[in-house]
Amino acid sequence: MSNQTELPIPDYDQLPEGSLVHRIRTLDEQGLDSLLEHERGHANRPSVLQALTHRRDALASGEAEPSGGDPAAARPEVVPTPEAGAGAPVDQTDNNQPLRHGVAGQTPNRNPRTR
Repeated sequence: MSNQTELPIPDYDQLPEGSLVHRIRTLDEQGLDSLLEHERGHANRPSVLQALTHRRDALASGEAEPSGGDPAAARPEVVPTPEAGAGAPVDQTDNNQPLRHGVAGQTPNRNPRTR
């Protein structure tokens, strides 16, 4: 079995499935075979096995090539902050409305020009 330090993607076992799909694009067939062996012996996640197998088959058939780059430097994970989370309370009114042209007073929260 593969050792964690021998895997072509650092911290492979701690990465979420969505992140793995992007990182495996940098690997060659040998790297993908190493991850397939490791995945089958550890988490054995069907969606990850499918992604690894599909990518390896695409490389073997010439449909794809390794994208280059560092698999450790793939897209960073986005972690929402408590202030910006979906359930965060709204403390302020949104006054960032575009101006509407035409009738004075048509845009709420804006002072119409007086002549």
